[in-house]
Amino acid sequence: MWMYLGLLSALFLGLHSLCKKHAVQGNEVLPVLLGALLSGFLLFIPLYIISIYDSEYTKQIGFYITPISWQTHGFIGVKSMIMTGSWVLAYQALKHLPITIVTPIRSAGPFFTFIGAIFIYDENPTSLQWIGFFLIIFSVLLYSKIGKREGINFKRNKWIFAIIGATFLGASSGLYDKFLIQTLALNPQTLQFWFCWYTILILLVILSITWFPYPKKRKDFTFRWTIIAVGVLLQTADYFYFKALEDPDALIMLLSAIKRSQILIAVVIGGLIFKEQNKRKKLIPLGGIMVGVFLILYS
Repeated sequence: MWMYLGLLSALFLGLHSLCKKHAVQGNEVLPVLLGALLSGFLLFIPLYIISIYDSEYTKQIGFYITPISWQTHGFIGVKSMIMTGSWVLAYQALKHLPITIVTPIRSAGPFFTFIGAIFIYDENPTSLQWIGFFLIIFSVLLYSKIGKREGINFKRNKWIFAIIGATFLGASSGLYDKFLIQTLALNPQTLQFWFCWYTILILLVILSITWFPYPKKRKDFTFRWTIIAVGVLLQTADYFYFKALEDPDALIMLLSAIKRSQILIAVVIGGLIFKEQNKRKKLIPLGGIMVGVFLILYS
């Protein structure tokens, strides 16, 4: 069952990536991220209020937001800091790079998760899983050659380093999620509610220094409907992902790989919508990534 939940998460992540690309194009990145988080956070506020005044009802429908200790708040705050760093880097890179370059690089995230799962959680990979992960990395290298034809030098372009940094932080957060869900026994909605809250506070601090004091930057921001869609789709994807992690048999390295199947939506449909270059040539490394994911799933 947890694999099917992972696939549902991948579906919503793919749609989220398309909306995110539209939301950040020619726009101020950090306000877009803040708006997306606020729209997602609004989904959980009614659940939080009902959980306080009618806990039995939210328990019955499976959306009870549980009281947590200050120590647990601290653990969630750490996740918020990790993901804020990842999102800031990723959104900036997405603004300056084609979605058909950004998404495949982010698809290398399962490789970092894979290594962490071995050393931290003692998850045991098979030989086919090893082959699958190295096939993903090789396919990402193929994208670097295609990217140069679009004027993107992978060694000198700072946004490439930004998306690599975002990928590493995102993978670290994925490993941390298993600790939060399985060790601390947090349910998805509790984790999502407090995670959104702390991340919004962190972004408000950043924006109060880098954006709010500057009228020109405020004028450069354009509100788009996709900002709301980004927040709703992300929280929906995360909910299914965390529900999958609640299963004690769930392997974080496989879930991370399954989530990467969202690349089909982001690269194929995104490439058509945003009319990006070399779409056919990008299908070759895309195929390599999908074969890698297939080997991991069916090994």
